[in-house]
Amino acid sequence: MTAGDQPLSQLPGIVNALQEGGADIIEIGIPFSDPFGEGPTIQASSQRALDNGVTAHKILDVVSQIETDLPIVTMGYYNPILRFGLSAFATASRAAGVAGTIINDLVPDEAEDWCRASIGAGIDTIFLVAPTSTPARIDEVCEKATGFVYAVSRTGVTGAENSVPMDVRSLVNRIKAKTNKPVCVGFGISTPEHVRRVCEVADGAVVGSFLVNLLHTEWENGKGRTKIADAVRALKAATR
Repeated sequence: MTAGDQPLSQLPGIVNALQEGGADIIEIGIPFSDPFGEGPTIQASSQRALDNGVTAHKILDVVSQIETDLPIVTMGYYNPILRFGLSAFATASRAAGVAGTIINDLVPDEAEDWCRASIGAGIDTIFLVAPTSTPARIDEVCEKATGFVYAVSRTGVTGAENSVPMDVRSLVNRIKAKTNKPVCVGFGISTPEHVRRVCEVADGAVVGSFLVNLLHTEWENGKGRTKIADAVRALKAATR
């Protein structure tokens, strides 16, 4: 979800609803004013969160209050983390209970400073591989990524789609030939059928825009908790 799209005080309740539905990892988006890798759904949620006065500091403060056994991963862009301070952000993330980070616009060959900070704090860094990634880039991601490798199912921006690209199997196989780390597929996954197809070859499916939109329309200060949990439950069932 995008932190702050709903009141930050409700973030623990949202996480608990996702856990109730069977989520294995919780991805908490840190809003940014120029989320150029995102489609209209997450762009809009980021703007709403920023309009609500949300900051990375406030998000981590609330994350520290979440009671869950699930790994929490933050996802965002380099600029807010750089302004926070790399070591300071990594340390604050660890103190808040964050297990790892995804920084959309940070490529491994430019990530030495961040990797040093994250390793020092004891948190994972998840890098992305796209269908257009060269063999050299895949090698570098597989070497430097910790936690898991995030396979982007298609070129373009995030967003719920009607189908999963046919070549996602090829992409996952190219990654798995280079690493024993888990590979999770994201971008465009919005239905149990998408999850089923992805999990035939990958170790997990990342569902973002679909849930961001569902939370926006159905959460209603917790009144829609059951709808959210049931939607996640249906997605999780498809992994089996």
